[in-house]
Amino acid sequence: MSEETNNNVQPDVQTQEPEQPPVKEKKTFGKKLDGYFGISKAGSSIGTEIVAGIVTFLAMAYILVVNPNAILSNNAAATEWSSVFLATAFGAVIGTVLMAFVAKMPLAQASGMGLNYTVGAILGGSLGFAVSYGNVMLLVLISGILFLLLSVVNIGGVSIREKIFDGIPECVRGAIAVGIGLFIAFIGMQNAGIIVSTYVPVTGDGGVFLFGIPGTLVDLVAFNAYGAGAYAAAGAVVCLIGLIAIAVLEHFRVKGAVIFGVIIATLIGIPLGVTKWSDYTWKFWEYFQKFFSFNSAEGGIFFSAFTEGFTWEAGAKAIMPAIMTVITFCMIDMFDTMGTVVGCCVPVGLADEKGKPFHYNGIMISDSVATCTGAMLGTSTVTTFVESGSGIAAGGRTGLTALTTAILFLLSIFLLPVFASIPGAAASSALLYVGCLMLKGIKNIKIDTVKNAIPAFLTIAMMPLAYSITDGIGFGLLSYVIIDLIVYIVDAIKYAANKKKGAEKPVWDLHVVTIVVAVLFVIYFFVPTTF
Repeated sequence: MSEETNNNVQPDVQTQEPEQPPVKEKKTFGKKLDGYFGISKAGSSIGTEIVAGIVTFLAMAYILVVNPNAILSNNAAATEWSSVFLATAFGAVIGTVLMAFVAKMPLAQASGMGLNYTVGAILGGSLGFAVSYGNVMLLVLISGILFLLLSVVNIGGVSIREKIFDGIPECVRGAIAVGIGLFIAFIGMQNAGIIVSTYVPVTGDGGVFLFGIPGTLVDLVAFNAYGAGAYAAAGAVVCLIGLIAIAVLEHFRVKGAVIFGVIIATLIGIPLGVTKWSDYTWKFWEYFQKFFSFNSAEGGIFFSAFTEGFTWEAGAKAIMPAIMTVITFCMIDMFDTMGTVVGCCVPVGLADEKGKPFHYNGIMISDSVATCTGAMLGTSTVTTFVESGSGIAAGGRTGLTALTTAILFLLSIFLLPVFASIPGAAASSALLYVGCLMLKGIKNIKIDTVKNAIPAFLTIAMMPLAYSITDGIGFGLLSYVIIDLIVYIVDAIKYAANKKKGAEKPVWDLHVVTIVVAVLFVIYFFVPTTF
């Protein structure tokens, strides 16, 4: 026997500790927020997203005051101003929250400019017959439902709305961003008083001023004009100082340069008489009660689309105008949104290689649902705002930007005098900067042939000149179809005549969706809405 055995020596066995389960790292609220919205993956930070949301809100805050004025512009007795203000604020909150959680994109929504004035005109009798406030909201609601159906109904796994997007020629699609950039800048210049219309004075005997007749449609404000103790170009100066401040701060990569530029412009506006403390008073609970009263006589516009019922007295004559109004609302909402999201997202890389914005389906569903919700609240079409580009320019890349903007819209209900004190001239400096950024997209436009160049040019030019994103897209698309169709017909005739000589057969490259959309635009432009 061995010595080890004799001595009962046991082998040295190393005892192993039982495996402990891995300790899960406790996620902080910030990390959960980052993970949910994908902030780090988008190359952003929570702080940047919040600042971007503030910038977007500041660029859009004017809608809280402008929208009630626009809707009630032709019929001030239609309802309470405060009720339309509340509907505007709630519509912006809900629409922007949808963008935050459904689309997860840095886009904000509110009652769109243009259609709100259309609603006001209808209330004023532009359709040729009296229409109640609830009836107009019902038309808006139907247009939103139609838009929603186009977004959710699929053909071959692709939504009808997405097929419409894919059917837009690349030259027109690329020109949309540039056109919107000019449109945004033009809006900013008008709001700040940089660009004005001119009138030629007509005088009588002794040089007494009688009246003015329209001169040029647009002109530069006179920077050397003073009158009645006021400086005519004060707003223009405030805006331009804000723009220069933004440019300098951006050059040195200062975070939140846009919002700091707006604040600087606001402060500069104080001695120039542009920035004034709002004297607007707010009796919150009283106005809140009126809004939800379901009594139109008191301003109860909440659910007025259902509570008022049909009040048209025009009979059969009202049917066609009503149908065309719904189609018009739907088309403007769809193409404005389409153009806006492309213009805001493509220049900063929030789109795929084909120029389609990320989460595009979620964006469109959010927009269409917001339109329906806004109509039920009692406001005109809620749509994606081009001013979202200001927040994106400030670094916003995810839904947290939209959520921040939504929270500020909610708070604005209680802090209206503060936000109303930011002059439009100061906020316009951000719009001019956004327009500058979006001009970069011009290098991506396919203008290799005249067939592409003309539609691209019309798309860009008509947006600011016609004051409509939809009109710009419509002109570009119609010109593309007409030119392409004529070229194909001529080429087909030449091919038939020279087939034996080995002529090249022409290729039909018009997408069926492009033709259908073009027909819709023909209806939009040429079919009358009143009879």
